[in-house]
Amino acid sequence: MFVVLYFLMIRPQRKQQQKHQDTLSKLQKGDHVITIGRLHGVVDEINNEDKTVTLDADGIFLVFDLRAIAQVTQKTASTTVATDDTEKSENESTEDSTEKVQEEVNSVSESTEKETSEDTEESK
Repeated sequence: MFVVLYFLMIRPQRKQQQKHQDTLSKLQKGDHVITIGRLHGVVDEINNEDKTVTLDADGIFLVFDLRAIAQVTQKTASTTVATDDTEKSENESTEDSTEKVQEEVNSVSESTEKETSEDTEESK
């Protein structure tokens, strides 16, 4: 009976607590967060001694306990490296796509010019 209770209730709750603790330990200045009261803000300062966090909510600075952070919606520092790499590959693929589109436009305009010149020759 205790084994079933452990696997159904205690173990999932511990996993969730551990995941939340890991999220809070990786919290950095500039991260977008949501508090347990559903206040959205940006982390301005983290005080590990007092276990508090200062949030910037549209110019209003509020101090909360770290436990009041419900979730992190957008990471800043850790995702900037990945974003830079992604932007480079997107820029390269955009340039390739732009070149292909330009080639298609040129071929269409050439064929249109040929048809136009053929039509004018026929009308003479």
